[in-house]
Amino acid sequence: MSQARLFRGEKNFTLGLPAVVFLVVCAAQGSPLRAQAGQQGPIAPPPEHHVTRIITGPEPEAPPALPEPEIIKHFSQKEDDYMLSRTGYTYRKTIRIQEFDPNGQPGGEFVLVTQPGRDVDGKTFEKVIEKPSSTLQHLFLRSEDLEGLQRMPMFALTSSQLAKYDLKYVGKEQVDEVDCYLFQVKPKMVERQKAYFDGIVWVDAKYLEVVKTYGKWMNDQGEVHPMTALPFSVFETYREYVDGKYWFPNYSRSDATLTLKEQQIPVRIVIKWADFKAVAGAPKAGAVPAPTTPPKP
Repeated sequence: MSQARLFRGEKNFTLGLPAVVFLVVCAAQGSPLRAQAGQQGPIAPPPEHHVTRIITGPEPEAPPALPEPEIIKHFSQKEDDYMLSRTGYTYRKTIRIQEFDPNGQPGGEFVLVTQPGRDVDGKTFEKVIEKPSSTLQHLFLRSEDLEGLQRMPMFALTSSQLAKYDLKYVGKEQVDEVDCYLFQVKPKMVERQKAYFDGIVWVDAKYLEVVKTYGKWMNDQGEVHPMTALPFSVFETYREYVDGKYWFPNYSRSDATLTLKEQQIPVRIVIKWADFKAVAGAPKAGAVPAPTTPPKP
């Protein structure tokens, strides 16, 4: 049995999480990746996101009909900028894991609130800022389960990662107020020690920036579960337009079904990032970022 501490409705504990670039992925209407196998519980997502852009300068004309490779090149370069700039912001992150009864009503839940911190050596980590609470009846959470979430890259399609994927334009769709191009993303190959994104990305058709993603991580063994002991694999993620410059993830969700002693228990995880604030000495977009490290199985 793991030596990690077990959490089930405990009132007092502390938890340190390593800070790594985080990405979560989101759902496409009518996509073959729409639902997870065996998914149960509430269907409609809570109305807790709204994709919009606040214009702080003259609005440019819509770009011409660009070839697919040009669109991909543009948004991947912006992903480079966002990945670098993201490290220069602090934020409040709330992780909420819920159980549902057979009627789809919420039961127990676990809530953890963190923000980025730095140790004496300058290394970043996730610092718990509110006492965690849990009323879960069926799930047992270990510290490494939550740490697994941190190994999911926040920006999967940076320019350094493009050569590892096949991207295919599949149409247009509006996300809230933003007209988007849809691209299907599939890894060219999978391997044992690394995981690769498999899903859909929504790209702002005017500004050529990723505003929404949906998908999962894959290796040669199949789907990768960021939280090893829990069934979450497919994530939908919306982004927020921050400081009139960057699209950062601000809402991510995954629904799944936990099989426990012949019971089918609908479960959900929702992750929110809020209160984005730039910190002094933040990196500036345009510098060459370090490659994104995909999660390990």
